[in-house]
Amino acid sequence: MNRSTVSFRKALVAALLVALPPAAAVSQAPKSPPAATQPGAGNVLQPATREAQALPSLAPLVESVKSAVVNVDVQARGGGVPRGMEDNPLFERFFGGGREGGRPRREPLRQGAGSGFIIDPKGVVLTNNHVVEDAVSITIRLDDGRSFSGEVVGRDPLTDVALVRLKEKVENLPTVKLGDSDALRVGDWVVAIGNPFGLASSVSLGIVSARAREIGASQYDEFLQTDAAINPGNSGGPLFNMKGEVVGINTAIVGGGSGIGFAVPSNLIGSLLPQLEKEGSVTRAWLGVGIQDLTRDLASALKLPVNQGAILTQVMPSSPAAKAGLKQDDVVIAIDGRTVTSSGELTRTVALKRPGSTSTLTLYRDGKKQDVKVTLGTRPDLEGVASGKQRPEDQQESSRRVGVSLQNLDARTAQQAGFTDSSGALITDVVPGSPADRAQLEPGMVVIEANRKKVENADALARIIKGAESGSTLLLRVTAPGGARNLRALRVP
Repeated sequence: MNRSTVSFRKALVAALLVALPPAAAVSQAPKSPPAATQPGAGNVLQPATREAQALPSLAPLVESVKSAVVNVDVQARGGGVPRGMEDNPLFERFFGGGREGGRPRREPLRQGAGSGFIIDPKGVVLTNNHVVEDAVSITIRLDDGRSFSGEVVGRDPLTDVALVRLKEKVENLPTVKLGDSDALRVGDWVVAIGNPFGLASSVSLGIVSARAREIGASQYDEFLQTDAAINPGNSGGPLFNMKGEVVGINTAIVGGGSGIGFAVPSNLIGSLLPQLEKEGSVTRAWLGVGIQDLTRDLASALKLPVNQGAILTQVMPSSPAAKAGLKQDDVVIAIDGRTVTSSGELTRTVALKRPGSTSTLTLYRDGKKQDVKVTLGTRPDLEGVASGKQRPEDQQESSRRVGVSLQNLDARTAQQAGFTDSSGALITDVVPGSPADRAQLEPGMVVIEANRKKVENADALARIIKGAESGSTLLLRVTAPGGARNLRALRVP
């Protein structure tokens, strides 16, 4: 190696050392002040919350709340999975127990284990609806080893929230309180505590990855997304902020995903609690419209000065919307002064209103902005929660086989939904990724024919599905709210 080459390399090393970023310089001399505070450092940018990078121990927080987190052991009716979740890819990962090789066991009762948390010292527990749905027996196990029998006193399938009360008389149980989920920011630290795989009081740490996620679980999706580890048995457990307040109920993860979990936000839970405690179910307000998101292209085509809102694609006859004079292609941009940015937001906002109350919709019609007052109605009980009726075995089998939940269409529900005939089988739920989903069946449709034969009610269609040969295809004629009829091909696995 000649002298000129050596000199070049020394010069290159010197240049690289000069170009080291401030963080590297600090690592070389840890006792020196940060580069941004040194004279002549210029406008070198440092993290605004550098102290947050040195997260203190979470042991005091965990110690203060974990005694209120419980294990929920359940024996329930059905063939191994909660109703409506049989082919849902989310289910494979977030509910524990009753499984063999990733598929449901076909047995009279299913055994499952989830989590929950105590919100009342006299023994009131919040958990997921899918954990306790169709439960025959519920056992609540506390962190201190005590066990109590529980009973469901309120549940809401559409948000997957359930309220369980201990049957025994108890006092002074440890509790946690609900925090403000709206105050969370993406990037805030959160802690999940639960019983994954039966490992009691397991703790995982993560951040809020996103807010108001819609994952297709229901039309009222508003999930918090987190990368805190959530596993089978975590369902129903609490998600805490750094104050030790519950900001969500851990509910689902993406099948096959890593670090993508979802929790029902605490503010939504808090809005439902009064009804769950007093009435056992949730009654929602209702407009009676079909809606879709307003996009930039649609806004341009409609010559609107806004590009966010909800377009009314359909107004059901005799519905609250029809009585208020709302029209197809109206674009709602606010309700009672609160901005509406999407169809989902309009649905969720209306649902939290009181039936019979009057709301003001701010909308664009033919390019002109105006306010319309509407007296909200009561959403039909499509899930049959208020009636408390247990579905017949044939209907349970149809749900397990093709991923569709059915209900008889009574005259009142038919009128509210805009149907002219009360015969047929009303679709109340479709499992994402199921044969029913692939056949483009949707909640709110009514099946009126199967293989060109009239369907009188839900039981009749359930028997047809149950008796269909594997690999066969059922030709279904369906009616959408408002009267539009379409054909659907349902392949039976």
